[in-house]
Amino acid sequence: MPEPGGFIMAGLVRKSLNSPEETRPFEGGKGQLELVNLAAGAVGRATFQPGWRWSEHVKPIAKTDSCQAAHMGYFISGRMKVVMDDGEQMEFGPGDFSIIPPGHDAWIVGNEPCVVIDWQGFTEYAKR
Repeated sequence: MPEPGGFIMAGLVRKSLNSPEETRPFEGGKGQLELVNLAAGAVGRATFQPGWRWSEHVKPIAKTDSCQAAHMGYFISGRMKVVMDDGEQMEFGPGDFSIIPPGHDAWIVGNEPCVVIDWQGFTEYAKR
């Protein structure tokens, strides 16, 4: 019987972001994305180094004017500023849950790496 959300549970599943199934580096050595794949889609852990900015370090890979991924994530460490194409903006930090619609730029605030777990937007993110 389908669970809430329409998923059919097949039993226990264990995957580790410490042993990712795929790793995607960002341009300029400014971090990377580590992925595990589940039936419902990829789950990723991104580490964004200080100085990372989507429009500089992922845009050359994505080839879009702004990030077109919809994100649903949890911030473990560091701080990130997100500015939507319409000008709305917000800063996220440790302990924050985020929903970020498509159409944004983002960058790291401060000198600490920003680590984010994302359940929605990383399937095609920074994919070459």
